[in-house]
Amino acid sequence: MKPLKNDTLIRALLRQPTSHTPVWLMRQAGRYLPEYNDTRKKAGSFLALAKNPSMATEVTLQPLARFKLDAAILFSDILTVPDAMGLGLYFVEGEGPRFERPLRDAHSISKIAPPDPSIELRYVTDAVSEIRRALDGSVPLIGFAGSPYTLACYMVEGGASADFRTIKNMLYREPALLHHILETNARAVTDYLNAQIEAGAQAVMIFDTWGGSLSHTAYREFSLNYMAQIVAGLKRESGGMRIPSIVFTKGGGNWIDTIAGIGCDAVGLDWTKDLGEARRLVGDRVALQGNLDPAILHASAETIRTEVGKVLNSYGAGAGHIFNLGHGIVPQTNPENVGVLVDAVHELSVPLHK
Repeated sequence: MKPLKNDTLIRALLRQPTSHTPVWLMRQAGRYLPEYNDTRKKAGSFLALAKNPSMATEVTLQPLARFKLDAAILFSDILTVPDAMGLGLYFVEGEGPRFERPLRDAHSISKIAPPDPSIELRYVTDAVSEIRRALDGSVPLIGFAGSPYTLACYMVEGGASADFRTIKNMLYREPALLHHILETNARAVTDYLNAQIEAGAQAVMIFDTWGGSLSHTAYREFSLNYMAQIVAGLKRESGGMRIPSIVFTKGGGNWIDTIAGIGCDAVGLDWTKDLGEARRLVGDRVALQGNLDPAILHASAETIRTEVGKVLNSYGAGAGHIFNLGHGIVPQTNPENVGVLVDAVHELSVPLHK
């Protein structure tokens, strides 16, 4: 594999000096792009698209053709892991993911086991390899997985939930059952991310989308501890390169200091946490990623530039910041506004790195 022409993201994740603040965006390949919608239509469904390595490569590269992003992120879904466990993933238009066989009792929970990434998830690692070849060393490729608790939310609830009543009932009434799911998920995610690294991912991210719905003590026991296990089990090097890890808990602003202590290289923030305050909390232990509110992308170009400047200045001068949104791009976003954001980050961040 060729050396990276643009290694700004990797350097920032490792808190090394850079010429500008790197930027990539959660859900940068998605429904806001007309070309993505065209490819998805050809595929026939979201799952068919995600399970076709060539098409997954195509949509991964689409935003890079439009914008001067500093990284690509694998096009896939966090629910590939429980799907590979045999829970029967399917998508309902307008309602999101569902599982045919949610985990509701001790018998079904006892039967789950980590899938073999080289077999059940081979389509993902094939996509990673194909994307790396297509990138040709231009920018790094980020691999990812859902956190054990976030995956468990879908596996127990059977789909998206407004109040997480089913999983929280299990958490407080039968915690041993939930711990069994989480232990299985942690082993599965560790294997899965390491397989992505072996296939060519140059950084990896754990998405803890629903950890922020937990209480302070429950978060540590049922989410953070399992992410710490994963981080401890990740491959740190591949092909002579250091492979950084990012942990992102949406709604986890109160736990930034604790997350920074689990061994990851970077902590992702949603838009509710001030970057400067977070930097003071973590010191030089980790890099920080974030954290523009995705809703700002519906504003004028002038407002977008202003808000980008606020985020950059909140972090301040020096290394260790990766610009991103506080969550994913929404489908209604105008692609031109994403271009404004990316260009503004590159232009406005240069004085902060002199």
